[in-house]
Amino acid sequence: MQQISDITPLRELRREWQISGKTIAFVPTMGNLHQGHLHLVEQAKQHAEIVVVSIFVNPLQFGPDEDLAAYPRTLEQDKASLQALGVDVLFTPHADDIYSRGLEKQTYVEVPGLSYMICGASRPGHFRGVATIVCKLFNMVQPNMAFFGEKDFQQLQVIKAMVTDLSMNLQIFGVPTVRETDGLAMSSRNHYLTAEERLKAPAMYQVLQGLRESIQLGRRDFSVLVEQAKQVLKEADMKVDYIEIRSIETLLSPGHEETELVVLAAAFLGRTRLIDNIQISLNV
Repeated sequence: MQQISDITPLRELRREWQISGKTIAFVPTMGNLHQGHLHLVEQAKQHAEIVVVSIFVNPLQFGPDEDLAAYPRTLEQDKASLQALGVDVLFTPHADDIYSRGLEKQTYVEVPGLSYMICGASRPGHFRGVATIVCKLFNMVQPNMAFFGEKDFQQLQVIKAMVTDLSMNLQIFGVPTVRETDGLAMSSRNHYLTAEERLKAPAMYQVLQGLRESIQLGRRDFSVLVEQAKQVLKEADMKVDYIEIRSIETLLSPGHEETELVVLAAAFLGRTRLIDNIQISLNV
């Protein structure tokens, strides 16, 4: 595995791969890799001859009161995990190169509508930061395909919309959420949880499962279901940010006849912000 931090040698490699007709899969990350990230890499290896993984903690997607400085950085451990999986290139760009003119002057990419609702309403500017860095990384790596986890479901939809709107020539794959044995969605931020909080954290997935069961049984009083779910999370000592039942295609409030739904949730448990979602199909 080669580790590259500068764009020039990366593009030289990309040219060699293109000449030899090799397909390239890309997995962008912020590091502190867990099994969920590694599963993305495994999926990428099944679809392409070359796999590139990036590690870059993107300051543009963190709000002023969020955990940029404290975000865990575990590069040596991450490198060992990626090498064991047979990754071809680890791309670790520097912030000064990514944002050479500074964040204040940076040209940005923004997906209207999708970026402002749900998580975007709670974290203004977050998805603008995500879309901008992903667009830049796509331009640098120039992959044929890229892989993202469905845990960040709204992020996945934003990236898909950006790729479509900007006529990018690559395919986006969403990969199902990898969970701990008790159902907690794997996340780099889970290490913030205390031992006591870790015992309470699976309540979020349990609530989502309960909502799916109720909806599949025919309940359509969504506002009542959501309030009941919020109460359960409050009893687990979580400060609820949102629980939303939305159309899986548009992330708008679903019409009565819609059959493909997603329930999205975010809540604070102590200082840790947990997010999760569960998809619901009413066609079966």
